[in-house]
Parts: sequence; C-alpha cells; structure tokens
Amino acid sequence: MRYHPLYERMSLCDICPRNCRINRYKFKGVCGADYKIKIANALLHFGEEPPLVKDGGSGVIFFSGCPMKCIYCQNMGFSQRGVGVEITEQELAFIMLELQKAGAENINLVTASHFIPQVLKSLEIAIMEGLSLPIVWNTSSYEKVEMLKLLEGVVDVYLADIRYVEDEVGLKYSKVPNYWTVAKEALKEMYKQVGVFDGKKGMIIRLLIFPSHITDHKKALDFIVSELSPDVPVSIMRQYMPVFGAKNDPLIGRMISNEEYEEVLDYAEQLGISGWIQLDEIQVVPTKSVESIYNLLKSKTT
Repeated sequence: MRYHPLYERMSLCDICPRNCRINRYKFKGVCGADYKIKIANALLHFGEEPPLVKDGGSGVIFFSGCPMKCIYCQNMGFSQRGVGVEITEQELAFIMLELQKAGAENINLVTASHFIPQVLKSLEIAIMEGLSLPIVWNTSSYEKVEMLKLLEGVVDVYLADIRYVEDEVGLKYSKVPNYWTVAKEALKEMYKQVGVFDGKKGMIIRLLIFPSHITDHKKALDFIVSELSPDVPVSIMRQYMPVFGAKNDPLIGRMISNEEYEEVLDYAEQLGISGWIQLDEIQVVPTKSVESIYNLLKSKTT
C-alpha cells in the first residue's frame, strides 16, 4: 500500500520535481493533470528497442500531461495540450491485462511520473488479477529519487532518456530549471535498482541527438560509463525533428546532419558502449490496436 500517502500529497502536489504545490483535487498541476488518470492511447508498439519488442510488441500506455515542456515534443497533443481520455485505476488495470492477453511482451508506461500513486494502485489491482508481464518505466529521467524508490521491486526495466547535461539548456528547451541536476541523481537511482539490462531486466539509456551540439552528447556518454556502467546499453537516436516551437530556433530549427550523428557514434565506440543506432532519419513506427482497449476508450469519449 505504498501509494496511499501519495494520494494525500496530491492535495499540495510535490510528486514530480516541479513541486508546484497545486491542489490537484481542484486544479491541474504544472504537469497539466489533476487527480484523474488520463491516457492518450494504449496499444502494441513495435518501434521500441528490439529486446522490448520481440514478437508481440511492447504494450505501451501513453499518459497525458508531462512535467517537462519541450518546445520540440512530437507528442505535443497529449503531453502539453491535454488530449486524452480520463480513466479509473480499475480501467487502467483492465488495459494492462488486455495488453497481456493480446500478446504484449511487457507493460510500457510512457511519461507516468505525475501519476505514480494511481499507477501503483492500478498495478496492484492488475497483479491480483493475473498480470505477470515485466513493467517498463519509460521516462525523461526528470524524476524525484524519493518517488523512484517507491518503484523499486515494481519496475523491471528503466527506459530512461538523457536529454541535456546542462541545466540552462533544459530551461531553454524544456522549461525546467534543473533538468540535469535532477536527472543525473534519478539515473543513478534507477541503475542502483535494476542494474545493467540483461534482456529481461535492467536499465536502457536513450540519447536523442540534437543539432548544433546544444547538449554535450560526449559528456552524457562519459556519465554513463563513469557513474553507471559501460555495459548499460544505449540507444542513440536520430529522429529529432524541428516541430512546434523549435521550427524557427536558430540552433535546433533543422534536422541533425550525418556528421553530427556519426560523431556521437564514433565516441560511443571509443568508450566501448553497445546498444542500438538508427540508420534512417525518419522512422515509421508500426503499432497494433487492441480492440477491447479501443472500444473502452471510444466509449469514454461518446
């Protein structure tokens, strides 16, 4: 019952590093969420890292709202504009179980940190009803260590981003004043809990490469090697696109070049880091809807 005190704390919310202290039982927090779970979609996703996809696909649940306000977010509709459907903890548990029935390899919770109490309660319900899949915590790494400790023994895989390694860059492009200060401690806590990814459990780092070297990707790789482990697999991603507020930015208002991407790959190779790379700038990510979940979400909007 580790989630019970968190429901009380939402009345003066300090669940995420924003510490907005807003009463989420009356208003929406800085994350854009009140006390009700809101999701944008749930489906079988085949575009995650290969060991998370396998044959059945990753059972992804996209939560609405986000503590970060990235000006380039490709999920702007639900991350910042509130698109989504309100559901109960029991309905979230049902969705997890339906993804399991549909053959999902895991339950992949995308940007769920502002719903930690509700997610923990839903998982308790789902596990009692037979959920047995690994749990993936898909995160920007802008997480409180205190909250991550409540996920120990619950989360099997941390799929964690490193966006920036300077707080001032995070402030400029994601509107949070302390991204790296918070994220580096969160990453160390995640690694402490699950260790190196072994195919079933552990940590995977995602590194999104930006144009113009707005963040020091080499410093990020150095952090992984020195503070976590050189054996932590890293997914080096090149799908950045200059959308929304990034379109006219003088530094990130363009795609990354082949040279920028290859420079990061070369440095990762020098460090002995393994993981995954992307050969194409733009990827079409295959997904598969689960009819029972589709019908549930459709009924909530009519």
